[in-house]
Amino acid sequence: MILSTVVFCVGAFIIGYMLTAWIRGFALKKGILDIPNSRSSHVVATPRGGGLAFVIAFLVAVVIFVFLFPGSRDLWIALLGGGGLVSIVGWIDDRRKLSSWVRLFFYGLAIIWAVYWIGGLPRIETGIGIVRLGLLGYGVAWFITFVFVNLYNFMDGIDGLAAGEGLVVSAIAGGILAIAGDWELAVACWVLAAALAGFLHWNWPPAKIFMGDVGSNFLGFVFCILAIASENRGSMSVLVWVILLSVFWVDGVATLTKRLLHGKPPYEAHREHAYQRAVQHSYSHRQVTTAILLIDIALGGLGFLVWRWPIAVLPVLLAVYGLLFMAWLHFSRLPSAEKG
Repeated sequence: MILSTVVFCVGAFIIGYMLTAWIRGFALKKGILDIPNSRSSHVVATPRGGGLAFVIAFLVAVVIFVFLFPGSRDLWIALLGGGGLVSIVGWIDDRRKLSSWVRLFFYGLAIIWAVYWIGGLPRIETGIGIVRLGLLGYGVAWFITFVFVNLYNFMDGIDGLAAGEGLVVSAIAGGILAIAGDWELAVACWVLAAALAGFLHWNWPPAKIFMGDVGSNFLGFVFCILAIASENRGSMSVLVWVILLSVFWVDGVATLTKRLLHGKPPYEAHREHAYQRAVQHSYSHRQVTTAILLIDIALGGLGFLVWRWPIAVLPVLLAVYGLLFMAWLHFSRLPSAEKG
């Protein structure tokens, strides 16, 4: 199993690396470019849609998993059908902008498909007891996934951030799941991490290509489905995933809430996230991305801690989100050092 896992990961890395290079050339030829504007955090027209590379690498592996790990067939069907639809819509949007309502409609359908196949979220292990949701868990699972699919897209605003977050979180989650004995989910996480590593070579600051909606929405979808699946299988609580992904949850939800309170459209492009404010203030893309990834690694340690001692999950969760919210308040209020 170890040898086959290594083969899968090496293959995913090679596909992610080489296919990103090809997509970059294709995007340059076809004019699929992210043109800087007043709401951008970059200043040079850059190819987009590179996320298609790690999407393909991951979904090809999932097709193989259908036959290699038939016991998890429902999960693979959920990822293939839902992830395939999310990525197709994202790729179309990267090439020719779709209406926000059209995108949201199809994302909603994709999530319905996936949530159905994984059986919703009937229960949540809190460390001090089990919260039973029953049929309501289908709606909860759909809502959480729908929100995070869009939040992950909002957090893809500077070089290397979304891909780096995805790599660190999936690698750490894979390690915890492997220790928990859920080797099938662990391999899926590691394959995703490897594919992202191949892409990140091209996306690390200064980025030569952006992942686009095809990649960011896909990552938000996959992380939620894997999180719900690991909860349902009893290998890793969904709350551990909430800790691992807390930087994106806090910045995404806090910024979205602030904009809604000010009467601003939630789907409108902007530069109001804390990480964007840090770049506008004086920090470089590399500095901000590196700092957040170091935080993610620390969160990974806390994630392992609460997985090992579940009784600590709620106190750690509250402490992490409280500290990150205070950091969000600080960075979201930074003055801009940009001219004009």
